[in-house]
Amino acid sequence: MTADGFTILHEDAHLLVVDKACGLLTVPGIGPEKADCLIARLQGRWPGARVVHRLDRDTSGVLVVARDAATHRALSMQFERRETAKTYVALAAGHPPKDEGEIDLPIRKDLVNTPLQVVDFVHGRPSVTRWRVRERLEGPPRTRFELSPVTGRSHQLRVHLLAIGHPILGDDLYAPPEARAMSPRLCLHAERLEFVHPATSSRVAFTSPAPF
Repeated sequence: MTADGFTILHEDAHLLVVDKACGLLTVPGIGPEKADCLIARLQGRWPGARVVHRLDRDTSGVLVVARDAATHRALSMQFERRETAKTYVALAAGHPPKDEGEIDLPIRKDLVNTPLQVVDFVHGRPSVTRWRVRERLEGPPRTRFELSPVTGRSHQLRVHLLAIGHPILGDDLYAPPEARAMSPRLCLHAERLEFVHPATSSRVAFTSPAPF
């Protein structure tokens, strides 16, 4: 990872694929102290850069950015229609009783404790995550999960793993103190992103190994 907070994985006339660092906002937050972000840094070198999708500030990994309006429109439609494929890696507390599964729990904003999200079977939006175990670790028990979100709700992976009893290590929003203290960073990384390149109509995939 460079001092810029990102590494360029792919660059062409239509789009950029970057590996974003943990701790860097994708887009500006509220207030001048949150103006610094990935898209602002990219626009300093690629003035036409446009956000297509986001990663949480503390989630690292692969993200695609459009360089023109037509590419932005085409990529945004792919995300909206769920035609992209995303794979995340998470290191979480405990061991699940089986090696794979699906979490289908509706999520909504916590109106009292923003920016938290909560599971709500009445008012939540449909949210689905598929998961499988990549590695079981001991001392203390931890699991390396491969996560494939079917939907793209805010904090979905963090909330879903917590809901099945496996908070992500280093998660300062959702993990209990013992799991939070097990890592200096949120152990969630966007490892792989697959989509159709709007200019070539070819399906492409980009990967970045998890740094934890």
